[in-house]
Parts: sequence; C-alpha cells; structure tokens
Amino acid sequence: MTPQRRAVAAVLRGENVHLSAEVVLSRARQELPELSMATVYNTLNELVAMGEILEIANGSGPKRYDPNVLIAHHHLVCTSCGSLQDVAIPASNPRLNADELHGYLITGTEIVFQGLCPRCR
Repeated sequence: MTPQRRAVAAVLRGENVHLSAEVVLSRARQELPELSMATVYNTLNELVAMGEILEIANGSGPKRYDPNVLIAHHHLVCTSCGSLQDVAIPASNPRLNADELHGYLITGTEIVFQGLCPRCR
C-alpha cells in the first residue's frame, strides 16, 4: 500500500466516523502535505469498490465515507448541520414489488433518517 493510501485509510479509522473527502484530505495532509484531492477521491472510490468503506449520500451535502462495514446499520443525518450518526434498528427486510425493480438486481439497502439534531433543534 502506498503512503498516500495508508494516510487516507488511517484517517478513516474509528467508530462512528463519517468524513467527507475534503475532511479526509485535510486530516491526511497532516501526515503527507503533498497529498492531492484526486488521490483522496481515487483511494476512497477504490475502498468503496473493495467493500472496505461505505459511501453515504446525505442529500444536498457532500458524500461521506463510513468505515463501519462489519455491523449492519443505517444512518441518521441532521438536515441543518449535516451531523451523521450510525443507528442500529431491528433487522427489517424492505422489499420492492417486481414491477418496482425496473430490471435492477438489488444488492443492498441503506436507510437514511433525516431530522434535526439536539443542537439544531
């Protein structure tokens, strides 16, 4: 693994980490000041493709990246400040009717709950 990829991966360690590419770049540059945004995006895309991290689209804000791939969970996002939390809800299996699939092969489900966090309320 290259030093650049190692720096990006190190930033994503920890529980309940949901960082944007910009924050990953800022933190990784503390170790490697020459790191580029293109390298961060390429590394994040590779990690997503390998199943090492999750990519979370939280509405109008930037995509966020979650290293918690071992425990099934969903997300709770504040529509005001953008804070993002993992939420473990009882296992449910939402399904689409055959006419709603539009030819897709479903490989996963992600639920994003939206609301106002305690600070923003």
